[in-house]
Amino acid sequence: MIDHLGIRAADFETSRRFYNAALAAMGITPVMEVTPEQSGGYHGIGYGRNGKPTFWLGNNGPLGEGIHIALAATSRAEVDAFYHAALAAGGRDNGPPGLRTHYHPTYYGAFVLDPDGINVEAVCHTPE
Repeated sequence: MIDHLGIRAADFETSRRFYNAALAAMGITPVMEVTPEQSGGYHGIGYGRNGKPTFWLGNNGPLGEGIHIALAATSRAEVDAFYHAALAAGGRDNGPPGLRTHYHPTYYGAFVLDPDGINVEAVCHTPE
């Protein structure tokens, strides 16, 4: 149903470094950039796989507390890699990798808070 999602960061470069590192651990990379010169002030980076930007980070935004973003991981190892990369890039722990069987028996996720307090999750639904 959702084609893409965008958030804005209070400190664009800090959040850019965070998302570059955390998402790379899941094979998600910057695939498009819109500069302020092109857009009249908006600076955005589109992250995705296979050339399709599905997650956008933009500049000049308010703090994002209360927002939750769950990113689909292809394996539990990818969830683990995301979590460790996100923490190393300045994210804060909001729930380490593990099963969350209260959602369903194979729900494996990890949660971090990005530099603006946005709750970012990597989740894998497959057994193993």
